[in-house]
Amino acid sequence: MARLVAFDMDGVLADCPSSWVHVHKHFKVSNDQSLYEYLRGEIDDLEFISRDIRLWMRKEPGITADRIDELLSDVPLMPGARETIKQLRGAGFKTAIVSAGIDLLAERISRELSIDLHYANGFVTDAEGRLTGEGVLKVRLMDKGDAVTAAAHAVGADMKDIVSVGNSRYDIPMFERSSFGIAFYPSDPEVKKQADAVVKEKDLAGILKFIDTRARR
Repeated sequence: MARLVAFDMDGVLADCPSSWVHVHKHFKVSNDQSLYEYLRGEIDDLEFISRDIRLWMRKEPGITADRIDELLSDVPLMPGARETIKQLRGAGFKTAIVSAGIDLLAERISRELSIDLHYANGFVTDAEGRLTGEGVLKVRLMDKGDAVTAAAHAVGADMKDIVSVGNSRYDIPMFERSSFGIAFYPSDPEVKKQADAVVKEKDLAGILKFIDTRARR
C-alpha cells in the first residue's frame, strides 16, 4: 500500500507565515477585517479569497497571475525541506502539499522538490491572464482534511499509511485524517496538543526521526 506524507505549505515547506499575506505586504494592504468575518462565519472561504484578490486589484488594476507569481518568487524554502523530500521519496513515500495558500507557490515548490501532488487555492484569470477578482477554492482553511483524503485516494493510500505535517491550529483536521500528525515549528499551542510529535527547531529534516524511512514495505 502506498505511504503518503502530506505537508502544509506556509510555515512548513515555505519559510513564510502566509503566501497571501506575503502579497498583501507588497501592496501595503490588510485583510484583517475579512479574516475577522471569516472566523465568525460571516463569509465563506471563496468570499474570503475573492476579497483578498480584490485588495490587490485596487492597488494594481489589470494585475496578472504572472505578476503574483513574480511577487512570490522570493519566498524561500524552509530549511531542511529539500533534504526531507529527497529522503522521503527515496524511501518510497508519496508526498503532497495541502494548503489554503496560493497555488502558484505550491506549484513552484512542487516542481523544485518533485512533490507528487499539490492542493492549494488560486484565482480566476481572463484570456490575457489578468485576475478577474474571483477565487478558486480547493482547500478550506478550517478543514484541510478533505484534501488529505483526496491525496490519499489519488495515490492509493489508506488512513493508516498517512503522516501529516502542519504548524498551526488550521492543520489539526489534517492530523484527524492521518495515522500520525507532526507539529513542525508550531505557531500556536493548539496544534502541539493535537499532534503525535512536535519538532521545535526550524529545520524540516527534524520530522524524519518520526517517520520510518527504511525500505518501502
